[in-house]
Amino acid sequence: MELLLLSNGKTTEHPGLLGWARDRVQTLLARKQVKRILLIPYAVIRSDWDARAQDLTESLGVETISIHQFDDPVAAIHQADAIFISGGNTWRLNQLLHEYGLVVPIQRAVRERGVPYVGWSAGCNVATPSIRTTNDMPVCSAAVLPALGLFPLQINPHYLDASISGHMGETRDERLAEFCAINPSEFVVALREASLLQISGETVEYWSVRGEGFKIFKHGEAIQEHEDATPLAALTPFIPKI
Repeated sequence: MELLLLSNGKTTEHPGLLGWARDRVQTLLARKQVKRILLIPYAVIRSDWDARAQDLTESLGVETISIHQFDDPVAAIHQADAIFISGGNTWRLNQLLHEYGLVVPIQRAVRERGVPYVGWSAGCNVATPSIRTTNDMPVCSAAVLPALGLFPLQINPHYLDASISGHMGETRDERLAEFCAINPSEFVVALREASLLQISGETVEYWSVRGEGFKIFKHGEAIQEHEDATPLAALTPFIPKI
């Protein structure tokens, strides 16, 4: 199984969509001999889906086509060389994955055929068991349905541990602590901007272009800061090797 789970798609200091992780993405695509990327842009609400596909083509140098161009989206998954899921609104994304019957086809493509999966922001969220740790508003009347479950731990992308001056609401740490209190058996991996998890078979790797670490949240335990994926590997021994 090949996963690249990125906190975000763009940074101010690295041009292009996925520009900050371009080398890693391109290396994965070359290793898997990917000729064309299938983009699932359902999380994108206020921008053009074909434009998002063109952004990827220009940034990565690999032809990208949006799934909405296919008459049969399930067949598109069956034929895909690589599946990329864009950021945007996680609630809308997960709703449409279920409505179009794509959850099981994506799971089978990634787990059984070894199709590379690259997801950023919302696309990272839906790779986990559920979207309950998204930062997004539920803008659509969507139930909290299971997500793809390709990675067995919850992730919180765009993680910020800063306390914003003048903001009187809960901090991100407090919100994640609330999740863990309600779900005491679960772990949450907090990914800062410009960082990613890469899963290849049974190997789990963490990388940050800015040299920052990630955090692990668990109810009843101190928040842990880590610089590499060693603890994640210990927590995810059941990731299948394809």
